[in-house]
Amino acid sequence: MNKHHYALLTELLAQPTAPFREEHVVEVAERTLRLAGVPFFRDPVGNIVVGCTSQSRYLRLVREKNREPLRLFIAHMDHPGFHGVRWISRQRLRIKWHGGSPVKHLAGSRVWLATQDGIVTEGKLDRVRLTKTRHGMDTADVTLARPLTGIQPRADAIYGGFQFRAPVWRVGKRLYTKAADDLVGVFSIIDTAIKLFSREHTKQPPFLGLLTRGEEVGFIGAIGHFELGWLSDTRRPIVCVSLETSRTLPGAVIGKGPVVRLGDRRTVFNSGYLKVLTDIAQKILPKMHQRRIMDGGTCEATAATVYGLPAIGISAPLGNYHNQGFEGAPGCKPQGPSPEFVHLDDIEGMLKLCRGLMQKNLPWTGPWNKQQQLMRKNLKRYKKLL
Repeated sequence: MNKHHYALLTELLAQPTAPFREEHVVEVAERTLRLAGVPFFRDPVGNIVVGCTSQSRYLRLVREKNREPLRLFIAHMDHPGFHGVRWISRQRLRIKWHGGSPVKHLAGSRVWLATQDGIVTEGKLDRVRLTKTRHGMDTADVTLARPLTGIQPRADAIYGGFQFRAPVWRVGKRLYTKAADDLVGVFSIIDTAIKLFSREHTKQPPFLGLLTRGEEVGFIGAIGHFELGWLSDTRRPIVCVSLETSRTLPGAVIGKGPVVRLGDRRTVFNSGYLKVLTDIAQKILPKMHQRRIMDGGTCEATAATVYGLPAIGISAPLGNYHNQGFEGAPGCKPQGPSPEFVHLDDIEGMLKLCRGLMQKNLPWTGPWNKQQQLMRKNLKRYKKLL
């Protein structure tokens, strides 16, 4: 990964974000796309659509008569975190958590607090209450390390998440960070778009990127986009490609390459298009990719499937999913708040698979033809024994 890619990746990982509080990730994404000359716009629910400049151009692209599938890459800009609810005192804030979280060793945990101006202070959790299912945090109080200077902002203008030694740091080829899920996917879409649109004298590539909001509470940005109806009257095939940073599991090891994601906790993905992705991975990453149903969580490919859109997925294996100390980290208690971590080789592999999916003349309409021919040959061989 060259220094420019690395700088963009770490800048994205350093941004404060939480469900429905993605504005700093949006700012970095839009600035980067604008400087690179990549077209984009925001849809009515605040997602960033990458690859065209307006709704009318989007509709023109999806309704174009073309046998070449339009690849719709999807990643989300949020990460589990909290919103302020009300001020208890000048230095104490009641909060509501949104998304998954650790459930142990929460009292006294450090958190960062941000507004639209960026991170403004830090604090510590106490009076933590878990959800009824006890699978995550519900509410808590935050005691600020120091009172905010100037006019105190409204409580609901403040949001935050777990704080560690730094927003992002590197140990060998591992990147530790407050939030890799799913800013790694966001980075991958931006990088792919820059490469596609930096070529001179090329036609509109069969590409769209969708950087979504509020995924951690139920794919809200993706659902809002699908509900617009823009993909309900297409004249060309659409393949949705979920790019995720997914909990490491047996058979999906950090550092051994990106995962061709066969499904998530909710469903399996489109078998034909997965065959195309698998063949690409075997060709360009023959010993540096993995295949697995990543059922440690669900992803936006499920949302696409619910709306009748064929979907596949690519994942970078993730340590300490949702800041839960499954794999541990120096100075963190087991299963308590811990930094997420990913491997640079896995991210590089994800970028290669994204570029591979954009190749022309892939066998989208007949991915199993060669296997069918082999089966017929085998039938012919043994037919006399039937």
